[in-house]
Amino acid sequence: MAPQSGWIDQLHARISVLPRRLVGPGPDEAARQLILSAAAAAPDHGQILPWRFIEVSAQARAKLADVFEQDLIDRDPDCSTEERLQAREKAERSPWLLLCVCRETDEYTKINLHERYISLGCAIQNMLLTATQLGLGSSLTTGQALRSTRLAQLAGLRPGEAMACFLSVGHVGSLPKPKARPSPADYFSVL
Repeated sequence: MAPQSGWIDQLHARISVLPRRLVGPGPDEAARQLILSAAAAAPDHGQILPWRFIEVSAQARAKLADVFEQDLIDRDPDCSTEERLQAREKAERSPWLLLCVCRETDEYTKINLHERYISLGCAIQNMLLTATQLGLGSSLTTGQALRSTRLAQLAGLRPGEAMACFLSVGHVGSLPKPKARPSPADYFSVL
């Protein structure tokens, strides 16, 4: 059965649009629910739901900025005022900001760490594709703050959980330069 070309076109239309290129407003509540619901279609061995997403609300952005700034100061006590402001500003870039969390350990010992992160990755990809389908831009970001105990406390992480990345969604203010994608020959072989 041949796939519908519109779906394949949408799949290949997905690009990473960094938070600095996203503008508000963020997705409305209906779009948010569609994006979040798409995560549920991810493979989940044992149906243990080894991941969750934490929205960083507008009210929590100042606290997130404080964490980013303090973590920078801890890493580099001699950082400049400009660097501190840049660290703080990262908390405000994304119209809709989610922290992606993986439950690495729990009573389900048969489900290993790799499977848990694969499931999380699939959930995130479903969300990214849904955002694209809705005409929104999105991207994943990481950074040293994801190892921060301050951020873990702010997010209310539970025992056994770890932060994987941030997911940003919003309207596209400006597109990045197109990047060449690898061809199947670059990543496929036959045993």
